[in-house]
Order: sequence, then C-alpha cells, then structure tokens
Amino acid sequence: MMTTRRDEIYRKKHQRVSDFVFDAKVAQVFDDMLNRSIPGYKTIVSMLAVLAQQYAQDDSCLYDLGCSHGVVTALMRSHVRKKNCRIIAVDNSAPLMEQCRQKLRQIPGDCDVTCVCEDVCAVSVADASVIVMNFILQFLSPAQKTALIQKIYQGLKPGGALLLSEKVVFADASQNAWQHQHHHVFKKAQGYSDLEIAQKQEALKNVLHLDTFGQHQARLAKAGFVTVYQWYQCFNFISLLAVKP
Repeated sequence: MMTTRRDEIYRKKHQRVSDFVFDAKVAQVFDDMLNRSIPGYKTIVSMLAVLAQQYAQDDSCLYDLGCSHGVVTALMRSHVRKKNCRIIAVDNSAPLMEQCRQKLRQIPGDCDVTCVCEDVCAVSVADASVIVMNFILQFLSPAQKTALIQKIYQGLKPGGALLLSEKVVFADASQNAWQHQHHHVFKKAQGYSDLEIAQKQEALKNVLHLDTFGQHQARLAKAGFVTVYQWYQCFNFISLLAVKP
C-alpha cells in the first residue's frame, strides 16, 4: 500500500534552487504537493472521471497524457462502463509511472490499462474517445503545444473529447497580479511557508510556459475544435472540455 508523504522539498533554505523536475523525490510527495498547490484539485480529478464516462465510446481508447502517479487513470478505470474500452496512460517520469502501476494494481476496473513511459509529444494517438491532459501543456514550448493539440484532434473520434486543465496567466496585469497573490494566499493556508512558496516559484521559473485562456482557445480552434467549454476555474487554474465535431 502506497503512503502519502508531506511535501517539504523546499522547507529549508536552498543555496541554489535547481529547475523543477519530476524525479523520485517529487514522486514521494506528489499527492500532497498537488492537493496543497492546486486549488480544487480533488474536485477537478473527480469530475474528470464523470466527464470521461459521459464522452467515452464503445470500442475506443481513453488516453491519460501526462498521467503522473495515475490518479485520473485509476478513476477512469473505475468509472467508465463502455464496451471494449482501453486506457493508455503515458508519462515520461519513471518514478511517477511506477506509482501509477502500483495504484492500478490496487483498483479494479473493467478497462484494460497500458502504461507507457514516454514523452507525450512522441506517443501515437488513435481511435480515442477521451483524452485527458492535466497541467501538461504548461511544461511544453509553443511549437510543442501546437503540434500536440493537432495530434490529439486527429486522433480523436468524432464526438470525442479533450479534457484539459492548465495554470494560466491573464492579459490584464492587475487581474494577473490579483490571481497570483490569492493563489499564494491559498498555498499559505495549506501550510506552505513564504520560503517554500518562493523557492518553488524559483524552481519553476524556467520550466513553466503559461498561456492565457485566449491562447488556449485559439490553439484549440486552429486544430479544428469548435465546441470548447470552460467548466472550472479557481484563481489561475482552469479546466476546459473541447469536443471534436
């Protein structure tokens, strides 16, 4: 049985803050990190399972691209009741993928699951009715984002859905500052210190490449998506659903 450790990676002062990576140290505390860093994370993942069940089709594949430790993969497996569905869980972090495999061994379900330790930009996508990407595009370059969204669109069946969650920035400087400030307040309320928040921000400075909601909309539209719904927002975190015609 896996145990959740408290995230204290940045609790002590670092002489030099290295760029954030999804290594074994992060994998050990990832559950705690997500729940204390992303407002409404549990709501997001539980609703993804509900939406996956709604848009899943018989004889299709469900992808969890950037599956990390497999929370959404496991929830889809336990919720989806369509015939002949297969889930493909993809992540390039070996420590997180091992946690995903452990989680799936503990949670039964009707869907077969294939775990693939690979970069989401390199994996093939085909015969998909549901594709989930939770906070993945923000770690990619603009060209990678465009290519990945186009590949996803092409790999979706008609009526299939992309479920996309991202941290965003806002074009209006005052709103962006307000959202950032109150995300900081949220993290302090979860027990993170100012030092932890500042060092984590420094670690992510060269790693995160955030977009506005409008940039996400434009990228989805360019790929061919016509229907895009924003179904969640809390501060600078949003979740979208895009349906292929």
